[in-house]
Amino acid sequence: MNYIQLEKLGEGTYATVYKGRSRTTNEIVALKEIHLDAEEGTPSTAIREISLMKELKHVNIVRLYDVIHTETKLVLIFEYCDRDLKKYMDAHGDRGALDPVTVRSFMYQLLKGTAFCHENRVLHRDLKPQNLLINRKGELKLGDFGLARAFGVPVNTFSNEVVTLWYRAPDVLLGSRTYSTSIDVWSCGCIFAEMISGVPLFRGRDNQDQLLHIMRIIGTPDERLLRKIATEAAPSTPEGQQQAANACKQYPRYPKIPFQQVLPKASPQAIDLLERLLQFDPNKRISAAEALNHPYFTSTAAPPHPFPIGAMAPPQYNYPHPHAAIHGPQVAHVPPFMTQPFENRFPPHLSMHQHHENQMRLQRQREAAQAQAQAQAQAQAQAQAQAQAQGGGQGDMHTGTGNW
Repeated sequence: MNYIQLEKLGEGTYATVYKGRSRTTNEIVALKEIHLDAEEGTPSTAIREISLMKELKHVNIVRLYDVIHTETKLVLIFEYCDRDLKKYMDAHGDRGALDPVTVRSFMYQLLKGTAFCHENRVLHRDLKPQNLLINRKGELKLGDFGLARAFGVPVNTFSNEVVTLWYRAPDVLLGSRTYSTSIDVWSCGCIFAEMISGVPLFRGRDNQDQLLHIMRIIGTPDERLLRKIATEAAPSTPEGQQQAANACKQYPRYPKIPFQQVLPKASPQAIDLLERLLQFDPNKRISAAEALNHPYFTSTAAPPHPFPIGAMAPPQYNYPHPHAAIHGPQVAHVPPFMTQPFENRFPPHLSMHQHHENQMRLQRQREAAQAQAQAQAQAQAQAQAQAQAQGGGQGDMHTGTGNW
């Protein structure tokens, strides 16, 4: 193998991930090692992940470099990222909560990667902080496509055993198998709220408990919507339809709690975007592409302070649409907060977070100096006004010919 295995990064049910290095280029990579069973062969999740990730080339999706297949194992070679979003929040957040600048940057990149998947007819189906990777440049990348599926027209029927429970959409919790891109959008909304507050928004123990957690915050939807979703999920038999009707009557009627009350630190624009992402009715959820044009990203008013040098502004990449010949030229929308190119200027002896903190401290010092200068100017203006009033309108003060 052309790669040297270094330390272990993590271990799951089907695979173990190692840090590695290329023998030819010395580049650091991630090695996802899947042990093969002689009888069962290559897991379907690995085949699906390989086939989809070969097609998904985008700055906000982790890159699959190579695949090595032997009799005993399958090794996927990915680009290396330092940590996942959950570990980043634990290390750099205030009790897990990230600052507004970083939240907006990471949320923009999350929606960029998700929108690219959806444009290419791929559902990720397992978006959560542990599956979002962050590199040293502050780039966020969607990873772990083991549960991802391609979708087409007409609507496919999928498994409802997808998405980690706390990030699972209510229609999937109710048993829907005809979901589409809206399930990823719901997960993005949950991740958005978690970056703001530092803790998951809905923390249920099982499907029913998760639904109740959701309803306690966004309110119990009307019975007609519940029945519609449950009926679509139930078998098309009289017994199945009756079970769906009965299931809708068991939920308490919870009023909606304003998100501003749940997330008091969030800006009005962030709250509005969250409202559009976390709609109980999947047909009313905003798409990932539409969310990128929301005022939360396009307005110059949010967040209140600009990006310091070396902060985590998303890089300006304009990846052409894979079917550009059909759809015509693609014009990338660049919000105002991305007008400066991404620069990784912090000194080598400082971490990205340390440099970010230094820059923020300098920003506060500059603001304090400006405030002091304004206070001095106001005091001087008041003194001048008092002197003018005491002078009783003497000519020297008005003509400028005296000592004034």
